[in-house]
Amino acid sequence: MGGSSEAVRSIDEAAVAAVQRRLARLTQPPWLHVEIAGRMAERLLLFKTAPCRIIDWSSFLGAGASRLMTTFPDAAVMAIEPSPSLVERSRAQLRSPWWTPRRWTAPAAEVILESMPGPGDAQLVWANMVLHGVADPPALMQRWQHLLAPGGFVMFSCLGPDTVRELTSIYAQLQWPAPTIAFVDMHDLGDMLVHAGLADPVMDQERLTVHWDNAEALCRDLRLLGGNVSPDRYPGLRTPRWLHQMHNALEALRDRTGRYALTFEIVYGHAFKREAVASAPKETQVSLEEMRRLLPSAKKTVG
Repeated sequence: MGGSSEAVRSIDEAAVAAVQRRLARLTQPPWLHVEIAGRMAERLLLFKTAPCRIIDWSSFLGAGASRLMTTFPDAAVMAIEPSPSLVERSRAQLRSPWWTPRRWTAPAAEVILESMPGPGDAQLVWANMVLHGVADPPALMQRWQHLLAPGGFVMFSCLGPDTVRELTSIYAQLQWPAPTIAFVDMHDLGDMLVHAGLADPVMDQERLTVHWDNAEALCRDLRLLGGNVSPDRYPGLRTPRWLHQMHNALEALRDRTGRYALTFEIVYGHAFKREAVASAPKETQVSLEEMRRLLPSAKKTVG
């Protein structure tokens, strides 16, 4: 399933896989993903009909499984993961303890690899903080569309273009390669949803300002979010001298409170799969003789 060639982004997919392997070793999902999962869960209240089947895309790193199960305790949940290590993390995470009501009232959660075919009857595809790291977003949106039943909807969040804009400015001043890949504007994402066959897209965004007390904590938290997977990044490891130079440059991030501040733009979107439209009946040909047989005999009128 291919997307538009114009929409394919410049991403080092080998680096993406390496980041996924590293993050799969975390004891908890990334801190920002947890926060955004909570904000996305609040938006589920906008939809009146509870889904019977949910696809949780990139479940472990998306940090939304527990919220989905709490919000929709009777729904069947399928987690789709990009790698075997993340499959194992999701299986452990989605296993309901024996003492919970869900263990006995809802179907057991399933976990499959992204490369495997999924069902096409989900009422909700949920994808928290994953789309910004995908090389071909339209192709993934088409995959989501095929996973949905008619009338179902997709709901996602991702990073927008203003994310860590302050850090990007510092890198540009120092003539370093950009610290991130280029993130897609929300209006372009809305157009991609339509081209993928989804209807009535609704896009929204918010900007969060996150603060740190020191440069070391800032760098550590950014690493917990993933890493720079741009093909244009530095090709090798940085030296301690370079790290010292970067920490000095980060002094420009201090706000009036004296803490380091970075902006994160979060884009939210949802769209529906249209209900199936009944096809028009095929043309039927009836001979004149058959018409005469079917119609009642006409009475003669005497003038």
